[in-house]
Amino acid sequence: MTSRSRLQLYSFWRSSASYRVRIALNLKGLAYEYRAIHLVKDGGEQFRPEFTRLNPQARVPFLVDGGFALGQSLAILDYLDTLAPSPRLVPQEPALRARVLAFAHAIASDIQPLQNTGPLAYLTRELGVEEPRKDGWVRHWIERGLAALEQERAGAPDTPNVFGDAPTLADCVLVPQVYNVDRYRCDTSRFPRLYALAKRLESLPAFAAAHPSRQPDTPP
Repeated sequence: MTSRSRLQLYSFWRSSASYRVRIALNLKGLAYEYRAIHLVKDGGEQFRPEFTRLNPQARVPFLVDGGFALGQSLAILDYLDTLAPSPRLVPQEPALRARVLAFAHAIASDIQPLQNTGPLAYLTRELGVEEPRKDGWVRHWIERGLAALEQERAGAPDTPNVFGDAPTLADCVLVPQVYNVDRYRCDTSRFPRLYALAKRLESLPAFAAAHPSRQPDTPP
């Protein structure tokens, strides 16, 4: 296993996927060096040769642990769960593990990719979609996806986290998505329970320290 003291996270302050990883690192008490990659400035620093040599996918987050490097936020979170098993983010009990993963993938695979800078830039540049319609596109997919997850959780006990008393992968993924709910002024009446839960979690130390407003590259 590589040394924990050498963790480096390539991140962008407003990146939802990077936000997830920051939360997980904080929950596990893992120190890391923050390396900012601006996804918009000068056409996107993620496309600079010095970064694409490191990460050909040209995306953040990107984690470096000594001689080991890894992209894709959910893979990084799984690696962190092995690197520092306590607190565990993915439960071991099979049915609960499956539900946590299904919840996380619904956001990370279905909802959030449609808000990425790449697809949104394509809508503007190639299809001529203006800002109000582009924002409407984002709201549609956020509201549709979170409303479905709200329905799935209907009838489940009220707990401090999405699944029980301890934070899991589901919470690491939900809170950054709710940041975008606020950013795009989504209709929270379609998912009131999940919205309220995420807003409570935002105030906890590990989540608060990971918030986009508190990163080294956050604009003044």
